[in-house]
Amino acid sequence: MNPTLNTIDIVVSDLNASIAFYAHLGLDFKLDDHSPDHAACDLPNGLHVMLDTEAFRTPFLPGWTAPTGGPRTLLCFEFETPAEVDAKHAELTQAGYRGIAEPFDAFWGMRYATVADPDGNGIDLYASLPAR
Repeated sequence: MNPTLNTIDIVVSDLNASIAFYAHLGLDFKLDDHSPDHAACDLPNGLHVMLDTEAFRTPFLPGWTAPTGGPRTLLCFEFETPAEVDAKHAELTQAGYRGIAEPFDAFWGMRYATVADPDGNGIDLYASLPAR
């Protein structure tokens, strides 16, 4: 049996701040009618993304503590052009979000940059470089 990855759940400290951040990336999270500590978003590719506050998730994760140091997980957002990567990185950092890696041309053929969401999760922004 092969399971299907269809949902990503991100534990956040401030739900409203996270919803505002992900709105910059085009994700439209809706608050759950049954819990003010849970929001969800369905993406066109079938992926379901959830945001849960620490208060909501910790009862289900005994012993959980927020990670420290660099991000252990990165969400990767693909753009059509390298210029869009640069523009989105500029938009996010000018809005006060922390840049982790300035835009650069990676040896694997992509324009790449990384910012942190409000909880320090890594958000990669990338696009294929034009063929040389």
